[in-house]
Amino acid sequence: MTIKKIHYISGLTISVFVGLHLFNHTFSIFGADKHIAVMNTLRLFYRNIFIETILLFAVLVQIISGLKLFKTNRKTATTPFNKVHIWTGLYLAIFFIIHLSAVLGGRLFLHLDTNFYFGVAGLNSYPFNLFFIPYYGLAIISFFGHIASIHSIKMKQNFFGLSPNRQSIAILTFGLILTIAIFYGLTNHFNGVTIPKEYEVLIGK
Repeated sequence: MTIKKIHYISGLTISVFVGLHLFNHTFSIFGADKHIAVMNTLRLFYRNIFIETILLFAVLVQIISGLKLFKTNRKTATTPFNKVHIWTGLYLAIFFIIHLSAVLGGRLFLHLDTNFYFGVAGLNSYPFNLFFIPYYGLAIISFFGHIASIHSIKMKQNFFGLSPNRQSIAILTFGLILTIAIFYGLTNHFNGVTIPKEYEVLIGK
């Protein structure tokens, strides 16, 4: 099996979880309690040793194979979506390393529930939000950009009267709209979120 095929399979595995994760985040529009309630339901599926091990292994494979593919393909990418594919993949690899380290550190060393408040502490606190807003925003956009670029490369026929490239643009546009909606919820409709005291350690309090 080629490294490209391995990368593709691990990416599909991760995409299932990311899809559920982003679905969960959309419920932040209805408030923190609703977000946490949906998260607790989804955790029945993915928060167990078997599924978590598969996910962590898939992410590790994705990072290693993705970095190798980036090194191999970055000079040969010529079309706009080829370039989007290469650079969004690099950003996602970096994001996975940082994000997983933070989540595992929060769980194992800070003994925090890595729920809604763990994710939004930095988003709703200055000056940390100067990092976390682009950090999270680019991650979601890169996810959809990566999917859109793969779709553009693999899709060979029109769909609903749209060419493969236009279909990919539609996917990326959906990702941008979803990013705005999620940020709307995670910042409590841009009015700020009250961070529980146990999570203030994340912002140096």
